[in-house]
Amino acid sequence: MTSVWRTSGWVLLGAALILALSLGVRHGFGLFLAPMSAEFGWGRGVFAFAIALQNLVWGLAQPFAGALADRLGAAKVVIIGGILYAAGLVLMGLSDSPVSLSLSAGLLIGIGLSGTSFSVILGVVGRAVPAEKRSLAMGIASAAGSFGQFAMLPGTLGLINWLGWSVALLVLGLMVAFIVPLVGMLKDRPVAAQGHEQTLGEALREACSHSGFWLLALGFFVCGFQVVFIGVHLPAYLVDQHLPATTGTTVLALVGLFNIVGTYTAGWLGGRMSKPRLLTALYLLRAVVIVLFLWAPVTQFSAYLFGIAMGLLWLSTVPLTNGTVATLFGVRNLSMLGGIVFLFHQLGAFLGGWLGGVVYDQTGNYELVWHISILLSLLAGALNWPVRERPVARLQAASA
Repeated sequence: MTSVWRTSGWVLLGAALILALSLGVRHGFGLFLAPMSAEFGWGRGVFAFAIALQNLVWGLAQPFAGALADRLGAAKVVIIGGILYAAGLVLMGLSDSPVSLSLSAGLLIGIGLSGTSFSVILGVVGRAVPAEKRSLAMGIASAAGSFGQFAMLPGTLGLINWLGWSVALLVLGLMVAFIVPLVGMLKDRPVAAQGHEQTLGEALREACSHSGFWLLALGFFVCGFQVVFIGVHLPAYLVDQHLPATTGTTVLALVGLFNIVGTYTAGWLGGRMSKPRLLTALYLLRAVVIVLFLWAPVTQFSAYLFGIAMGLLWLSTVPLTNGTVATLFGVRNLSMLGGIVFLFHQLGAFLGGWLGGVVYDQTGNYELVWHISILLSLLAGALNWPVRERPVARLQAASA
């Protein structure tokens, strides 16, 4: 038993470090909107489209990356993802047109993220720890991604101010390349078949016939819309409110810092309470926080409070959503099924990132998108409420 826990701890550490690098860099992309747009004379829609495309490609590639990880083990998938992610950052630093920006920041980094982020990495964690500790372990790994955001954002801004946006991206590409040697810590192997091995087609049909699967996916759409809209456009929004540029960076860093607490707590609570009911509460609280932020005068103090509150709710949805998928369908195809749910998250992310830029270019403000975010929170809360955490009949029969 001791050796099992030692192996699980080693895997969890490796997963945490990879997520910290992958998501820490990814959450800083909003800091490049203003300098790149200013240098090339682009509207905000050009950069917003590239980041929206990144999230769409990430989501579309995620089920395939997850299926490969489930069948072949995660190591190969993470190595390829890390290489493509690093290459995308380097080419993004050399971009000088909307097309080159979309190909690098959008296509390459999007595919790279599909192999180095939640669905694949949390699939590894889910297979490495006992079922009763799964939700907590996923919360710890997700919290590491938040720590990466907290640690990397000030560093990214410092690199931009010191070296310029182009060289800063080259440095970030070098840092992301360290994901490749970290793969050695992921002692992941596909779950051995017990009796009849469920095929990919059978797993898909089982999940697609389950209403809870679709309710989780549609709720996760809202999460993607909100976090990408806020992550990409909040720094520029705060500048529009006549606050210093450093305020937006500090707010996003606070989101990352307090999300460490939020994701850990969500994972811990998910092992003791209904995860779908917790998701409902999280989405409704997001609506309240956004309403209060828009209602109060925008100051540095209110912006920091917003960052703290949103941080507690930011990625707390991830261990709860993935944990529910694992409870319903088991861990054999967790990376693939989690990847499909995550695709909906990224469809929302595409819409949130892109719509923010389009609405701003058309109206000169983000008011409409903020209001849409509030309404979507209410919808997500309603969608998650009826989901029940009961394993499918196949798993119930196997455990009988």
